[in-house]
Amino acid sequence: MNIVKLTAAALVASVAFAGAAAARDQVQIAGSSTVLPYAKIVSETFSETFPAFKAPVVESGGTGGGLKAFCSGVGEGTIDVANASRAIKGEELEACKAAGVTEVQEVKIGYDGIVFAMDSSNPDVKFEPKDIYLALAAEIVQDGKLVANPYKKWSEINKELPDVAIAAYIPGSKHGTREVFEEKIMAEGCKEAGATDAIKGLVADAKQAAAKCVAVRKDGASVDIDGDYTETLARIDANKTGLGVFGLAFYENNADRLKVATISGVVPSTETIASGKYPVSRPLFFYVKKAHLGVIPGLKEYVEFFTSEEMIGPDSPLAAYGLVAAPDAERDEIRSNFESGKTL
Repeated sequence: MNIVKLTAAALVASVAFAGAAAARDQVQIAGSSTVLPYAKIVSETFSETFPAFKAPVVESGGTGGGLKAFCSGVGEGTIDVANASRAIKGEELEACKAAGVTEVQEVKIGYDGIVFAMDSSNPDVKFEPKDIYLALAAEIVQDGKLVANPYKKWSEINKELPDVAIAAYIPGSKHGTREVFEEKIMAEGCKEAGATDAIKGLVADAKQAAAKCVAVRKDGASVDIDGDYTETLARIDANKTGLGVFGLAFYENNADRLKVATISGVVPSTETIASGKYPVSRPLFFYVKKAHLGVIPGLKEYVEFFTSEEMIGPDSPLAAYGLVAAPDAERDEIRSNFESGKTL
């Protein structure tokens, strides 16, 4: 779509939206299951603090699903905010612009870590990224060839790991957590195992070679979870030796039922994530449709409230729930960027 057509589409959408704005008086939010509990806390507190506005409606659907809905257009029939456990991709931003969502504001809320946990009845587990890669990769390199993953038990990979069947419940592809898992565990584990270069020698296309490193097995040892973390927890309840992949906050709020593994010798915690010691951490975001600010009642106030010290500071209820607060200067910058109207 060329610039003239894009501008025209955005103008038509904006005019149509302004005319129908009064039909909706409640902020609509969807997206990341990791950000979901934080957004719900803010929504509930917001309605108590600002009784003139209805509490925002917060739904899940995964980062990818939330951004897809967010980028579908402007108007009362589209959501105002997309929660995300990763940064928006270039192609997603282009899809936004093509649909008339030409001004998108990015808001970072803090940091989180991805943890690996089993039922609390299990012994302590210490993982390296290569252990998880070798257990869950669809194909591994053996004798100079790519072969279907032959491992059945964790102990076959590392004798220090439990002598139980490999069973892992990982977020499905629509979740931002999955992408961080692929980047910081599968890709890193592939490198640690010495497979990255070997695969490059076997697969000529660079993108296909990179995809081989992060592709997970489909033989039942690894199961994609498309729902939220409660579904993963239910799977672990049914299989006590199964491994679940969670956000730190969810684990901490279920620590009585779960035992967390170390990664590269580091225990996940707010302290190790804030210091950068824990290797599997990521920033958390939400994205705001600028065209809806000043049109949907309470949207601007919700964003300002969410980014206040009261909500994302180190002594906030979000921090108490598990959010790792961004450094002081970064929090100031977050608020300044939104107030100035900065867009992507």
